[in-house]
Amino acid sequence: MSDYILEMKNITKEFPGVKALNDVNFKVRRGEIHCLVGENGAGKSTLMKVLSGVYHYGTYTGDIVYNGEVQQFKSIADSEEKGIAIIYQELALVPELSVYENIFFGHEIMNGRTIDWNKTIVEAAKVLKKVRLNIDPSTKVKNLGVGNQQLVEIAKALSKNVKLLILDEPTASLNEDDSQNLLKLIRELKEQGVTCIMISHKLKEIIAIADTITVLRDGATICSMDASKKTVTEAEIIKHMVGREIDNIYPKREKKNIGDICFEIKDWTVEDPVKGREILHHVNLNVRKGEIVGLQGLMGAGRTELAMSVFGNPTGYKIHSGELVLDGEVKKFRNPKAAIAAGIAYVSEDRKGNGLILIQDIKYNNSIANLEELTEGLAINENEEIKVANSYKDSINIKAPSIIQKVGNLSGGNQQKVQLAKWLFVKPKVLILDEPTRGIDVGAKYEIYSLMNKLVEQGMSIIMISSELSEVLGMSDRLYVMSEGTITGELSAEEASEEKVMKMAIQS
Repeated sequence: MSDYILEMKNITKEFPGVKALNDVNFKVRRGEIHCLVGENGAGKSTLMKVLSGVYHYGTYTGDIVYNGEVQQFKSIADSEEKGIAIIYQELALVPELSVYENIFFGHEIMNGRTIDWNKTIVEAAKVLKKVRLNIDPSTKVKNLGVGNQQLVEIAKALSKNVKLLILDEPTASLNEDDSQNLLKLIRELKEQGVTCIMISHKLKEIIAIADTITVLRDGATICSMDASKKTVTEAEIIKHMVGREIDNIYPKREKKNIGDICFEIKDWTVEDPVKGREILHHVNLNVRKGEIVGLQGLMGAGRTELAMSVFGNPTGYKIHSGELVLDGEVKKFRNPKAAIAAGIAYVSEDRKGNGLILIQDIKYNNSIANLEELTEGLAINENEEIKVANSYKDSINIKAPSIIQKVGNLSGGNQQKVQLAKWLFVKPKVLILDEPTRGIDVGAKYEIYSLMNKLVEQGMSIIMISSELSEVLGMSDRLYVMSEGTITGELSAEEASEEKVMKMAIQS
């Protein structure tokens, strides 16, 4: 049998107006961890959807050769029957069902015409043990953390006797500990004979785990690098991904015109009525005009909760005490609309769930937060709406055929740019960016960093929440560290280091 478990030959896939894959060739050795990298829109996920049968035979040209045989997958079920399983960044679990029900959902263990629940629970416990997840199989999925939910997805794949496991951005939503745990598990699966294809934008993880790295750019195969024989550097990967060298991932600002304090919260104490406890305790924080302030902390430290409570409190938290001061005036926002009107904008960490309307086009999403600006009488000035949308598409380089492109069909990086354009159109004084580069490639990250620098040079103030410590250190003029709902430290860019930040992040 061939050393290659998979060969994808001359794969071409087109959508209306877009050639997503152009004569792509991709080979995976049996028993290896093969990382697939490229900018958003390079074709990585499309290639994997072709492989897994999401884009069925006949909707693309070229051949899929698996275990030496040409395949014609007409559905996901066809690829799963051959031992191929794909796990997406957005997990496909049913929150209200138990772990064992989720693991065998769609391929239930039957006893005649009924489901054998006893055997289902026993078999679920076996696969949970394989992924080192020590939980009661009857636990509801909604009661698990994201890291454990990811392990349940892998257990679900193992229950189908998987031979080739595809992981699409598996660590994008995980904290550092959960990410390391998952990478360790992938290595263990390799030792058990499972071949893995992993798509990721986290280059450090790729270098740490990959046997082979394949780069796609603009729907074409650029190169494959054997990382098992020669150390591959981040600089090499980036050069192949973007077609040029990027000397500094975090672009430096030419001028720092940092002015007076324009935004401040004092003694900010907030309760979550659903959890029945305080989630923010006497928080004090300020931002100056033309400044990027980083907000760092471990998962659950309260960073997003702080942002939401400031942005008109859409989640219904109880603000027990504190003042919010904007341009020297104490403000109280009853809702996000009031916060927006005052000059505060919040770019959600969940762009697909809370930031964008995926079934609508770029133009619609661009306008939705500031329709007043486009309204004449009772009607929207559509010519002005088109003009504004095209202006932002060009100025922040949204890669799409036109502004009537559905946002759900864009890559993650371009979706994030649309979300940014939406909030820039409200012309905020203070822009809160919650995980602004999560799940996007290094080229798109660089563009967003450059845009941030441009905005603060123009006098805007930015609060950046990020789980990537290197990102906070690379972009912030000053940063605050949070732990368990309180500020545990403040550091200037000059005095900040990974060690100092992590020490503050674990204080309680």
